[in-house]
Amino acid sequence: MKHYDAVIFDWDGTLMDSTGTIVTSIQMACADLGLAVPDRQRASWVIGLSLESALYHVAPDLQAEDLDHFVARYKHHFFQRDQEMPLFDGVPPLLHDLREQRVKLAVATGKGRVGLDRVLATSQLESYFDMTRCADESHGKPHPGMLHDIIGQLGLDPEHVLMVGDTTHDVQMAHNAGVDSIAVSYGAHDVPTLQEANPTVLVHSVAEMHDWLSRRL
Repeated sequence: MKHYDAVIFDWDGTLMDSTGTIVTSIQMACADLGLAVPDRQRASWVIGLSLESALYHVAPDLQAEDLDHFVARYKHHFFQRDQEMPLFDGVPPLLHDLREQRVKLAVATGKGRVGLDRVLATSQLESYFDMTRCADESHGKPHPGMLHDIIGQLGLDPEHVLMVGDTTHDVQMAHNAGVDSIAVSYGAHDVPTLQEANPTVLVHSVAEMHDWLSRRL
């Protein structure tokens, strides 16, 4: 059985139950600018990508000169609700156990640095992570840049690194970086979509992930 000494987490939809808030914020920003409002499936597909990259999928009629306005409206709606978003059940005990076993922990997220620092502070999880990387500091998903940065700076062996995420973008980023992956089905992308990306394993709850990891550390 293969063992891991580092786990890199996506944030939204993986550790924090934020999918609904992101979808609603995208839809409301589209409405604010008089754009066609995407349905939930279309809006949730882009979760994990940088916001700018996501816009070309959810708002193809958005003009370049309106990009900053859209981003501002999205952030307005999102930050009105981000204090209400809970962690998924079992996340703090999972992170605590991983740290107790001296596993290196990191975050690789499509969130911007301001947004990530805000939720890390409010969730009181920042002390668990050895490193965090955001899409506005590196290439966005599924480019492997964020994972390469973490692996390089923490001196990790990719053979023993695991990426955890709720979207095909996370799984593909892991493939591109040459690391294994856990796909979680309780976030943005559904089971058939995740299975097509061929993760190392697919789990359906934090508890199931915790159990799977506990036997491979």
